Amino acid sequence: MKFSSVRKYALSLPEAAEAPHFNYASFRVRGKIFVTVPPGDEFIHIFVSDESREQALALYPQFVERLMWGNKVIGVRITLAGAIPSVVKGLIFSAWQRKAPKSLQEKAFDTLG
Repeated sequence: MKFSSVRKYALSLPEAAEAPHFNYASFRVRGKIFVTVPPGDEFIHIFVSDESREQALALYPQFVERLMWGNKVIGVRITLAGAIPSVVKGLIFSAWQRKAPKSLQEKAFDTLG
């Protein structure tokens, strides 16, 4: 999967915006980060729920790994080369949902339905 596809999808979500986050890029909804992109565009970090993370790790170990912050697992790290686009998009949407207010979530279902 190419980073350009990730960007296009993330920005298609209601009120999603791209902004810098230290030396990373990030995608946010109303200021809340749901994806970060380390330099190089080879990986993305997606901030999903524990349940979504564990399911993705079990089903797609070839391109999904735990994203750590110190000793704490905070999401998933996706290796874009070889990643299944529909899986990545599903994880991005799940992360967006966790950060977006309910009113925007309803708008997303109407738009993306």
